[in-house]
Amino acid sequence: MSLLNDLINLDLSKTTKKIIAEYIWIGGSGMDLRSKARTLSGPVSDPSKLPKWNYDGSSTGQAPGEDSEVILYPQAIFKDPFRRGNNILVMCDAYTPAGEPIPTNKRFNAAKIFNHPDVAAEEPWYGIEQEYTLLQKDVNWPLGWPVGGFPGPQGPYYCGAGADKAYGRDIVDSHYKACLYAGINISGINGEVMPGQWEFQVGPSVGITSGDQVWIARYILERITEIAGVVLSFDPKPIPGDWNGAGAHTNYSTKSMREDGGIEVIKKAIEKLGLRHKEHISAYGEGNERRLTGRHETADINTFSWGVANRGASIRVGRDTEKDGKGYFEDRRPASNMDPYVVTSMIAETTILWKP
Repeated sequence: MSLLNDLINLDLSKTTKKIIAEYIWIGGSGMDLRSKARTLSGPVSDPSKLPKWNYDGSSTGQAPGEDSEVILYPQAIFKDPFRRGNNILVMCDAYTPAGEPIPTNKRFNAAKIFNHPDVAAEEPWYGIEQEYTLLQKDVNWPLGWPVGGFPGPQGPYYCGAGADKAYGRDIVDSHYKACLYAGINISGINGEVMPGQWEFQVGPSVGITSGDQVWIARYILERITEIAGVVLSFDPKPIPGDWNGAGAHTNYSTKSMREDGGIEVIKKAIEKLGLRHKEHISAYGEGNERRLTGRHETADINTFSWGVANRGASIRVGRDTEKDGKGYFEDRRPASNMDPYVVTSMIAETTILWKP
């Protein structure tokens, strides 16, 4: 095994200028991340300088077998924390050979919204709180839980420390550092209310970069749990009953909200979000109805509400924002399995472009 580790950690820069680029894309389920690697002649820092590539879409549920070729367009580059050196991770989106975005390419429409002059002028900032659950392999039961049984009730696990409270911290810290190495603007991590559940935060990120960074952070976490022999779950309610679900609270502000008097802009934006509550809920993740019950720090899925410092509301405005009269708000409705391209662009579209 030591020889294997030596080979995995080989420093290629001492013998060749060539690098390895790992092309990453979203598969047919909308949550499955796929990737494959190719050799490039030298370092690349601009995604537009990277070659397009293709893959077998019939094997990812994205194309029929008789016309299976799907084309990858490189969109964002990150440093590779696994291979290191000049090697890179490349976030891609997917197109037909004719250049049309395939149906599961949610980045394409998001980019159109973020490139709209009215949206670009507002410089939308996002901070996404990605919750997830670590599961024991083969039994699909939360890490640290007795197989077929339950730990003590919730209370001591949130931000807890100790072998009987925090399960999987080595994975979480490895992920934290790997994201920083990759160039992701990861801003923090914490243990969550349900044991075996954790959260990382990405942001503030501007526009489309928020979605790119969350997807790459998810990919890195998938790779680390693969190494650790642990299963990663983004299910919004992995364990039924009196256990917290998993969300992806999305913090949001525009230039107008961050300026003096921005609280009035925030209130108008929240009013718009309330008018389109059903449309947003339908796009905020599958299985969210199991999580948004009005219990466990959630609002009921069928009711829109907002409040200051209220974690039982659909939208929470922070005390500092209320006090300063400007700032940001938090949309607490998105599920942990939401698509950040869809959620971030939809919030911008509703609050900036949509006219009731």
